[in-house]
Amino acid sequence: MAYQQGGGFGGPRQMHKAVCAECKKECEVPFKPREGGKPILCRECYAKSKGQNR
Repeated sequence: MAYQQGGGFGGPRQMHKAVCAECKKECEVPFKPREGGKPILCRECYAKSKGQNR
């Protein structure tokens, strides 16, 4: 069974506005950010953090 990319139920993925915890730029994430949850990173900062863990 093949899974579709971009949305869980065949539709477009809903994006939510957030602020990056590293660079403080506004970005959009595919999940609803929670108060007191994990820090949110923009695409660039997330890519940098993934590179440092290796």
